[in-house]
Amino acid sequence: MDLQQLKYVVEVASASSFTRAAERCFVTQSALSHQIAALERELGQRLFVRTSRSVRTTEAGEAFLVHAKTAVMAADEAREAAAAAAGRVVGTLRLGVIPTASAVSVPRVISGFREAHPDARVELSVGNSNALADAVRRGELDIALLGLREESVPTGVSFRELGRERLVVAVPPTHLLSARARVRLADLADEVFADFPAGTSGRAQGDAAFAASGISRDVAFEADSSELLLGLVSEGLAVALLAPGVIAASSTDAVAVELGDGPVRVQYVAWDDRAPRSVATAFLRVLDSATGAGGDETGPEESSGPASSAL
Repeated sequence: MDLQQLKYVVEVASASSFTRAAERCFVTQSALSHQIAALERELGQRLFVRTSRSVRTTEAGEAFLVHAKTAVMAADEAREAAAAAAGRVVGTLRLGVIPTASAVSVPRVISGFREAHPDARVELSVGNSNALADAVRRGELDIALLGLREESVPTGVSFRELGRERLVVAVPPTHLLSARARVRLADLADEVFADFPAGTSGRAQGDAAFAASGISRDVAFEADSSELLLGLVSEGLAVALLAPGVIAASSTDAVAVELGDGPVRVQYVAWDDRAPRSVATAFLRVLDSATGAGGDETGPEESSGPASSAL
């Protein structure tokens, strides 16, 4: 067996698809399938069960995958260490961001990172704060940009605050509140809301704020896209609590109204500093330059309390 075969196994297991794994590895599906079949013959074990609809690892495949991941990671780290000794940053940065990140321009920071380190690659994924923080803790992501309620901080990771903002209420342009300079949660008691799905980190801010105020609310529409939420608002179907920058960047005509007692969202950059990769430390330097930060980082041992996060 060789390292390339191990990489193919890791990618197929991750993607649950030979087709997607081949795309990620920049090879044809037939070439990838041939290499895995050759590895299976060498091992005398089937690593994957293939059907017309899905691919899953066998029991032998699960056992093999643990060590394959370790070997691939060790090879990547060896290559990065050799490059670092020569003053170069190589490898793939695994970056996760919330869809409503607004403290920094994510495309601009990635562009600055690639300009400073042309031999590095960036893989970007989007998710909610809880899932992204979990991925950092598991070593599946190098860096994550999170958004949390003011009362919460990331746990189990190192982090730095990027910015904070009070949420506003998005209302239709024809709504009676659209002409108001500021409202309070009590003014929204009879409104129909559009919000992120129940149980997700994006929903936590609004639920906690209304619960603390003793006000119940009607969330009739749930969506995991802020653009869809604002589309529902623009059509006069609901109102929504969102970060002001999200509404300003939207293509809809929803109106943002200040919410005097609304929840505050704090945005963070989080990473695992137990064994940071060179691409991660290099990205943090670029991010610091973009935000003017200066190393006010907090380690996991200083974090406390449950992290109830927001998109």
